[in-house]
Amino acid sequence: MVRKLKYHEQKLLRRLDLVNWEASGGNLAEVRALRRYRVGRREDYVQYKALARAVRTLARRLRDLGPASAAFRARCAAALLEKLHGLGLVNSRQSLAVCESLSAAAFCRRRLPCLLVKLRMAQNLRHAVTFVEQGHVRVGPEVVTDPALLVPRAVEDFITWVDASRLRQKVLDYNQERDDFDLAA
Repeated sequence: MVRKLKYHEQKLLRRLDLVNWEASGGNLAEVRALRRYRVGRREDYVQYKALARAVRTLARRLRDLGPASAAFRARCAAALLEKLHGLGLVNSRQSLAVCESLSAAAFCRRRLPCLLVKLRMAQNLRHAVTFVEQGHVRVGPEVVTDPALLVPRAVEDFITWVDASRLRQKVLDYNQERDDFDLAA
């Protein structure tokens, strides 16, 4: 009953599955996470999911090692927990149980706009993403324009406004700390 699609219609609809739309469109939880954390590219979230899955499988493999390799297991578990704690993905270095519950949301929470909201430099994620994309934020000495930057714990204290930023001038004016000599340079 349905007419055959013309060539240009087939070419346009080649990657679209009209019968099973969930498989081609992604799942609802992923879309909800993309919207909640303002992740601009779906590929970033897919990469976060893959990294979280790799950490979980590594933690399971370390947990399942036999008693003969207890020293190796303890050394590797300590190194893994230290690395994840340094990145800010887990809060404690106590056991591998926290590694087995690691999710992609932990990676999303370490993105620069989320940390701007956490540090109260922005009211919400939408404004934080805008500030980063417009070049108002620097991490250490470098200006960052990519909102997908994952910030480790050691660098978290070095998130500041760019010296020539209008936002920095407004904050200094509000706190009555503005120095005309610093802003002239």
